[in-house]
Amino acid sequence: MKPKDNFSTRSSTYAKFRPTYPQALYDYLLSQTVGRERVWDCGTGNGQAAQVLAQYFLEVEATDLSSQQLSQVSPAPNINYQVARAEEPPFPDNHFDLITVAVALHWFHHKRFYPEVKRVARPGALFAAWAYETPQISEQITRLFWEFHDETLGWTYWDPERVHVIANYSTLDFPFDELQTPRFKIELEWTRECFEGYLNSWSSVNHYIRKNGVNPVQALMNKLEPYWEKDEIKKVVFPVFMRAARVI
Repeated sequence: MKPKDNFSTRSSTYAKFRPTYPQALYDYLLSQTVGRERVWDCGTGNGQAAQVLAQYFLEVEATDLSSQQLSQVSPAPNINYQVARAEEPPFPDNHFDLITVAVALHWFHHKRFYPEVKRVARPGALFAAWAYETPQISEQITRLFWEFHDETLGWTYWDPERVHVIANYSTLDFPFDELQTPRFKIELEWTRECFEGYLNSWSSVNHYIRKNGVNPVQALMNKLEPYWEKDEIKKVVFPVFMRAARVI
């Protein structure tokens, strides 16, 4: 089955406007990881998580399906970026102390990916996959956001894999010795322009534009004007969920 690549055409927008993950999330990963030699960041995108992990590990292998996404990364001497499918990692057995997947696990072919995780992980390595929920802003903005999410886009334009994110990955098979993980949150100070950029990074918006020839985000921005002035800063919170396991 051919893997989906929904983000190559908007790789620069993705890199600029997608939220960054909180330090508390990385602190948790480090508290659960014994070794500090090698980490594999699978589905790395623009290398957001890989760049932070490189501060703590000797070597970071960061792979992604999209060469366009990888063109947006910030190089580091101990990060090796390469194009590779999640289900076909070019790594030897028993190689990694930590394996991470940030906002990408729902796209993978899990029956092929999970055996590869077990193969390349060292005994006792940590495997962690996380994603964030929809943003929380003000009552009026959140209401208009959900109208856009559910009615303007809906399942006509969302890929079916979206259901796994909405369910906090509880709908995904997870054949590991799972750990109880804490909840995290991303807290941002955004202008309306930042919020617009984030929405424009969505794969569903891209699908809508391809089918209809018009960007639906602009209509939403017009509706938001009474509640969010052009240069006004608002607090935006993204709850973050994680599934993690010790690979035996």
